Amino acid sequence: MDISVRKLRKEFDRFPALHGVSLDIASGELVALLGPSGSGKTTLLRLIAGLEFPTSGSIFFGTDDASMKSVQERHVGFVFQHYALFRHMSVLDNIAFGLRVRRRQDRPTEAAIRRRAGELLDLVQLPNLGSRFPHQLSGGQRQRVALARALAIEPQVLLLDEPFGALDAKVRKELRRWLRELHERTGHTTVFVTHDQEEAMEMSDRVVVMSQGRIEQVGTPDEIYDQPASPFVHSFIGDSNQISVTIDKGEVFLDKRSLGPLAEGIPDGPAKMYLRPHDLEPTDEPAGAIPGEIAAVRRHAGSRMIEIAVGERRERIEVAIPATKGWIPEGTQTFRPRRWQIFPTG
Repeated sequence: MDISVRKLRKEFDRFPALHGVSLDIASGELVALLGPSGSGKTTLLRLIAGLEFPTSGSIFFGTDDASMKSVQERHVGFVFQHYALFRHMSVLDNIAFGLRVRRRQDRPTEAAIRRRAGELLDLVQLPNLGSRFPHQLSGGQRQRVALARALAIEPQVLLLDEPFGALDAKVRKELRRWLRELHERTGHTTVFVTHDQEEAMEMSDRVVVMSQGRIEQVGTPDEIYDQPASPFVHSFIGDSNQISVTIDKGEVFLDKRSLGPLAEGIPDGPAKMYLRPHDLEPTDEPAGAIPGEIAAVRRHAGSRMIEIAVGERRERIEVAIPATKGWIPEGTQTFRPRRWQIFPTG
């Protein structure tokens, strides 16, 4: 099922939570809505679900305008962060609930309902736990049951709001891999909200980066990381350094030191150079390199993070080098950028 969001605006007591957002999601895609708190990602998901209604704009499921339709009419499956399972019901009955509450003319037979619930227990890899109650399950198992319950009604669209936010890091990692594999088997159009960059980049076909009620960029994980479209995206996704520079006729200057003609198409004036810590390498050649005074060195997993102060402003940036090099720099060192982006600030 394709989803098309067109110029969507949502206000709460005249406060705009979304500003004219437009987004197209293809049938069978797994799309992450990623952003900090207050970015509008959960509001957008709830509008797609029918849990909220837009102040203006439209939401289409295929060619059908679903903007003012209820959750039931949209036929979506929704998975919440805190499971929302019925504590007094067994696992099997939780999964079967959505089928049992259908109108009589649409309701399957009890045998068909139990068969469907059993099939879903197998699908979410909990085949022998149907008679247990939610309090007898681990957090990861409860989230799988919540997902099975959402799938039971055979939804057109599957929506997940911070689905792994209440779980510890190891369980989250296991469930991310499992959900990606499950998505590939079922082929549902799936949209999930997360503030976890690693989760969004690892799981999704495309990432929608949001900030202050607007979409900053939509792209594949590679596009979002390697070709960020704005300073916000570069700063928000992964580790990022910023250096204040000046552009003069396509040449980049750090204070009065030329870093070379690296800024074609960037207007003259003040700008920011954005670099990833692993895109800087030590060099003995001063041309096109950035000198800095070593401020701190620390170990970070398989890398050694070197913090340096650069320029007259003493801006702090980080350089990542493999810890296996065994090199611990001191004093002043120069580093050559392998890849960067420049955004004007004037």
